[in-house]
Amino acid sequence: MRIASRRRASRNLLRLAVAALLAAAFGAGLGRTLVAPWDVWFAVLGAGSGERDFVVLTLRLPRVLAALLAGAALGMAGAILQGVIRNPLASPEVVGITGGAAAAAVAFLSFAAGTVGLAWMPLAAILGAFVVSMIVYALSWRSGVTPQRLVFIGIGLSAAASSATVFMIVASPIVTASEAYIWLTGSVYGATWSDSATVGLAILGGLPVALYLAGSADAQSLGDDAAIGLGVRVQRHRFCLLLIAVLFAGVAVSAAGTVGFVGLVAPHLARLLVGGRFRNVLLGSAMTGALLVFAADLIARVGFYPVDVPVGVFTAGVGAPFFLYLFYRNRDRL
Repeated sequence: MRIASRRRASRNLLRLAVAALLAAAFGAGLGRTLVAPWDVWFAVLGAGSGERDFVVLTLRLPRVLAALLAGAALGMAGAILQGVIRNPLASPEVVGITGGAAAAAVAFLSFAAGTVGLAWMPLAAILGAFVVSMIVYALSWRSGVTPQRLVFIGIGLSAAASSATVFMIVASPIVTASEAYIWLTGSVYGATWSDSATVGLAILGGLPVALYLAGSADAQSLGDDAAIGLGVRVQRHRFCLLLIAVLFAGVAVSAAGTVGFVGLVAPHLARLLVGGRFRNVLLGSAMTGALLVFAADLIARVGFYPVDVPVGVFTAGVGAPFFLYLFYRNRDRL
């Protein structure tokens, strides 16, 4: 039975990987004006026509890659948080990571974008997520950090960060406020190659560490006492995993804004497909999160043309009912 389960998980991981690669390969050809797959590849290889090159390389491909990579980062951040906190409702939004990144990014747009350039916004978002996460961690510490305290304090600081963000938007000039509002809704409109590179490098740096700590995360799912009995350094490993979640959520917010509920939904979909082992859930969440944001962005830019609807509208439309369903299903344990 266990061998069959592992084979099923491996097959589903392979299918998800193929689906994500197909989305990356052919997503740039999908839109109001279809571009044939071979024209997309000619453009990528530098052998296409000028008009096709502009559509593929400037308008669509950076956006497709940003959607896939930001979705993957959010999915993995959610998987890590749900594994470490042992709460099915945990996500970057709930524990304040997204709120801190958003507040820092809006502060950057409001006060610093005109002086140092937008290229520094990803760093601002990551620092904001890190600062709020460290405050949550410090306030949660009492001879160690328990998952319950992390959630409760994270919810409070998330609300505080949201209030600060709204205040800055209201106090900003109308142009900056409009830009920040659209970005906060969650959008990869105007994404650049630099955005994709930033998220991609963060994933390449954080994923190997998270996979290395997969065994520790599986042990922590049994409870702190059981994990300590198995020789796991619970507090050290929990801190490292939280830092990786902060990194992933911060760079995703910097590239795509506050795309909500992806970090909540993706790990649950992954568990249905690949089982409960942390390593499989992490990889499955990366691909389901990538496909969720890609599909939402495709609907956003094609389904309501010429209006480009923020991608966060669609992820929230799916995620909010899913959140209520999870809350109802787990109401006896929460």
